[in-house]
Amino acid sequence: MEIPWATIGWIAGLIFVYLFGLFEGRGQGYKRRRAEEEQEKKEQPAPKPETVTVDDPGLLRIKNENGSPVLDLDGARANTSSLSAGQRKRLIEMLTVMRPWLEGKPAAAPVPPAPPAGPTVQDRLSAVSAPPPPKGQVQPQPRPVPVTPSAPPPAPATPPGTIAKEDRPALAANSMIGQIDTILQSRLAGTPLEARGVFLAQSPEGGVNVYVGLTRYMGIDDVPDPEIKAVIRAAIAEWERKYTPGL
Repeated sequence: MEIPWATIGWIAGLIFVYLFGLFEGRGQGYKRRRAEEEQEKKEQPAPKPETVTVDDPGLLRIKNENGSPVLDLDGARANTSSLSAGQRKRLIEMLTVMRPWLEGKPAAAPVPPAPPAGPTVQDRLSAVSAPPPPKGQVQPQPRPVPVTPSAPPPAPATPPGTIAKEDRPALAANSMIGQIDTILQSRLAGTPLEARGVFLAQSPEGGVNVYVGLTRYMGIDDVPDPEIKAVIRAAIAEWERKYTPGL
């Protein structure tokens, strides 16, 4: 029997063409999918970098840790069982700022005193706190003003070199600094320090200024006289016992 080689050749050729087309189609489909995936990756927006949030404790923060309140003051952990003098002063300054918020009132602005006939209190303070002239520079002397003889003036009620009570910056009677100053004045009455003109005033930032005569200090620790600092701290301690018992 003769083998039909021609028919077998045709069948083998068809099979080869079918298999070649099958593999070629798969290869083209794979390349097409790869190209589409690459295009999708290019079109996708780049991932945004994660924002790292830094914990800012601010000026004053009270947190609850393990059921106990802890205090962060000016970004540092404070030991509430033994606060330093500076930390107590800082807390009092912050309470002064926050008290009008609790009472629903605007912060009281200091009332400017009425302009006196002579130099104002600010002029006298500026003259006292003016820096000395540099070395080698001669400070001009004021021109003498002729004085007309007149009757001797009455003895001043205010000691020289101090600010009269009516010229002092006004303080609200119910403010913390006003309450402490009232206690301070009662402690100074009848003592040698009364003639020094020591009193407290509120700074524009809500802190406390200390006046000794015509000199203003930006805080209690800036006062050089230890006796004056001691009587002010005693007034603060009395205020704490009277108005903040148990704190």
